[in-house]
Amino acid sequence: MSFIVGIDGPAGSGKGTITKRVAKILNLINIDTGITYRCVALEVLNRNIDINNKQEIIKIAGEINIQIENGEDVDRVFLNGVDVTKEIRSKEVTAIVSPVSSIPEVRYKMVELQRKLAEGKDVIVEGRDICTFVFPKAQVKIYLDASAKERARRRYEENIANGINITYEEVLESIKKRDYNDSNKEVGSLKITDESIVIDTTNMTIDEVVDRIVKIVKQKM
Repeated sequence: MSFIVGIDGPAGSGKGTITKRVAKILNLINIDTGITYRCVALEVLNRNIDINNKQEIIKIAGEINIQIENGEDVDRVFLNGVDVTKEIRSKEVTAIVSPVSSIPEVRYKMVELQRKLAEGKDVIVEGRDICTFVFPKAQVKIYLDASAKERARRRYEENIANGINITYEEVLESIKKRDYNDSNKEVGSLKITDESIVIDTTNMTIDEVVDRIVKIVKQKM
């Protein structure tokens, strides 16, 4: 039987960094569900598919092979056997990942994969709809939030560190678009469940957020 910690929240709320830290402390397997959608989006670009061609995008979701290797600092992502860890974070992929993940058939296919990745394991899973749709029976449900400006600042600094050339203004605009799209999806929209513990990370350090989540999980384990 799996023990599942679900972490939801908007883009740039710190889910990825914090989830990885908590996973290491509590010896949980870390699953970043956003990676699966980014792989679909990257393959859409690789095949030069029009973003409005839903049937082709659905076809891609059913054909591609995604593998994730949890590393000490960075999770390596393989798309059809090729390491795409950096490519899936490009601004081109970021620009289309929300509409790609909004296609119901794509979400169903990726959720199927995400559930398989967690089967029979103790995991911490982060995304937009973990506690509402992917794992509605997760033993721990947490919603991380932060102001749009703070989330844009974090994402901008992350992109610069990874050698991705993009301005702060572009990141902020992208964050705002993602917030709207993620909150208005037909399936798997970004919502706070009644059971979720909301943590506003705007004025918190990473260590403070990690410590709080570790305490919450330990109480449930």
